[in-house]
Amino acid sequence: MKKLLRSLAAALRGSEQDYTAISINQAIFLLAVPMILEMVGESLFAIVDAFFVARAIGVNAAATVSLTESVITLIYSLAIGLSAAATAIVARRVGEGNREGAGETIAQVIVLSLSTAIVVGILGFVFAEDILRLMGASDEVVRTGTMFTRIMFASSPAIMLLWTLGGALRGAGDASTAMKSLLIANAINIALDYWLIMHLQVGVVGAAIATSIGRTIGVVYQFWALTKGNSKITITTEMFRPQIEIIKNIISVAAGGTGQFLIASASWIFLTRILADFGSEVLAGYNIAIRIIIFTILPAWGLANAAATLVGQNLGAEKPDQAEKSVWRVGLYNMIFLVLVGVFFFLFAKPVVGLFIDNEHVVQIGVQCLQIFCVGYLFYGYGMVVGQSLNGAGDTKSPTIINLICFWLIEIPLAYLLAKQWNWGPEGVFWAIAFSESLLAVMAILVFRRGRWKTMKV
Repeated sequence: MKKLLRSLAAALRGSEQDYTAISINQAIFLLAVPMILEMVGESLFAIVDAFFVARAIGVNAAATVSLTESVITLIYSLAIGLSAAATAIVARRVGEGNREGAGETIAQVIVLSLSTAIVVGILGFVFAEDILRLMGASDEVVRTGTMFTRIMFASSPAIMLLWTLGGALRGAGDASTAMKSLLIANAINIALDYWLIMHLQVGVVGAAIATSIGRTIGVVYQFWALTKGNSKITITTEMFRPQIEIIKNIISVAAGGTGQFLIASASWIFLTRILADFGSEVLAGYNIAIRIIIFTILPAWGLANAAATLVGQNLGAEKPDQAEKSVWRVGLYNMIFLVLVGVFFFLFAKPVVGLFIDNEHVVQIGVQCLQIFCVGYLFYGYGMVVGQSLNGAGDTKSPTIINLICFWLIEIPLAYLLAKQWNWGPEGVFWAIAFSESLLAVMAILVFRRGRWKTMKV
């Protein structure tokens, strides 16, 4: 027990470690603990907003959040793509012992993140009302939700940097700093949500303000840690000067990562558009269920991110076999975790969804969505670890192709066929998602076993 507590303290503290020179289990533990807490922190943004909005405001507000978040995932996709590149390149430089090169990579990632976020944020802010209408929102949802959408798009730089800096810190093995930034951001978000929505009663706009301020302060903490030398990797002002070769390398790796998540997030937009035809209550139930699923899936992504870091650093240290062993070990742990979560949700979906809203139809949709998704948790456990590990190796092309096949060629047509043509309704969309995600996991495992990722250069 004392040894476990010491390891836990070291993981939370973020003590200096060479993760390629210690046992695989120890490396997984030291990286996964803060990464899991970081992912829990990221998921809390959505779960807290959904709770306060659904409880204190109502169905139309919950539908607004659902529609806006489905479009905001495009920003997440860009951020996650750059984050994947940052993790892969920084981890490889750290494994090579090139700390200065890692710092230069982070500086260039920041420049790219800000440039991209400003452009996307301006477009989203200007066309917020049109975006909601395009997504099938009712006139009431458009009237009450346009400002929420504008504020969320205006916070694009904070959304982008929180992900990309987190990815860079994880690649450096400094998951503790990334974790702390999310904990700080969430504490502020929860406090402001409660104050703005419950006390000042400013409506759904309060959720957007709270989330934006929380994320911004989290990013400020990350910058402070990097520039003050508190992190394992330090960046300096000089490193922000454009370095064409580093930028080209980042874009090359990020293109695949961004592509795969753009494909995935775009598919969610189409699915949300299909569900919008069934009414605001269906959207609200789906939104609540997705928030609950994210809350459990993102901790699992913490384990997957740990595997990606171990792959990158071990490849940099020329230890490909240890990288592969790490992935299968993390995949097993992740599968066990998600199966247990799936059983819990299958049995107790109704009381869990009922915590968020009293509307019986909304609860019914949320329960149906949760229980169907749980069927695929056995596959998700391994699939997400293997997919992130391919990204961590710099092989972002393979997951992109897999995503394209599973999401655009299978999931969207299948969802439309089941929901509209075969009259399964919302249940058809949920089954299409569960099937496609499971297939994606199987394909990712088959690609990983071929071993081409071991020879990737970044």
